[in-house]
Amino acid sequence: MTASSTNRPAEASGTFALGGDLAVYRLGYGSMQLTGPGYWGQPSDRDGAVAVLRRAVDLGVNLIDTADAYGPAVVEQLIHDALHPYSEGLVIATKCGLTRSGPRDWRPVGRPEYLRQQVEMSLRNLGVERIGLQQLHRVDPQIPIEDQVGELALLRDEGKIQHIGLSEVSIEQLLAAQRVTTIASVQNLFNLADRAAEPLLDQTTEQHIAFIPWWPLATGNLVSEGSVLDQLSRDRHASPSQLALAWLLRRSPVILPIPGTTSVAHLEDNVRAAQVQLTDEEFNQLTGAVYPAVARPTGRSTS
Repeated sequence: MTASSTNRPAEASGTFALGGDLAVYRLGYGSMQLTGPGYWGQPSDRDGAVAVLRRAVDLGVNLIDTADAYGPAVVEQLIHDALHPYSEGLVIATKCGLTRSGPRDWRPVGRPEYLRQQVEMSLRNLGVERIGLQQLHRVDPQIPIEDQVGELALLRDEGKIQHIGLSEVSIEQLLAAQRVTTIASVQNLFNLADRAAEPLLDQTTEQHIAFIPWWPLATGNLVSEGSVLDQLSRDRHASPSQLALAWLLRRSPVILPIPGTTSVAHLEDNVRAAQVQLTDEEFNQLTGAVYPAVARPTGRSTS
């Protein structure tokens, strides 16, 4: 194991080129938890949140996922305060299209003028001239998807966005968006225990579009004593979270997991998942594990 892989373990996850030209290490960091309760307001430990962001970069993470709705605006400003001026190659992916009226309340707003306003605010909050990956946080059912994605395409043509992504979409919505412009990524719920988005994952794998799974660490009862995951964790001397992330990285070369945490120790454990290489037998054991339906998170948006 090289010194680089030891000190910057995220690099062991391999690379993916977002949109074909924006290279990132596949294991990133999701910043949604860096807020107050209900993903609302300032974090209770701002210094701790700053430490997590800085440590993520130290560990080799160069893809940080955020959104204007986290706080709202809190996390984008926190990222700026913690990491600006940004290191070369660091990609900050943000989102627009959800409004907040209070803790755990999320409402889609896809009016083109609102999306434009929020992109301009993200540029200001993050302190950048161009956003590497701008994602539509939700498709607003009241507005044609062509208008929503079309406005982001205009912003890209103006040089304010480099690549466009979607969040929590169907295959049909992805195809509709692609009729308007090139889509670089989708971000849907997907993890070892909840694979409802598998058809969409297969679609993105075929097209080499990044698939960013939110809630990537959910394992449900798979981690119960005596389960396949529990036994494999003991055999490999790896945490269940590391194995769940290693499974995602192995599942498809387009998957870019973004586990989030407010703890430096938990962050370090997660990022070391990049160094866990599952054998074919181990991967198949986890893939074939019998698992109950896992309740999806309530009162929240995507990561």
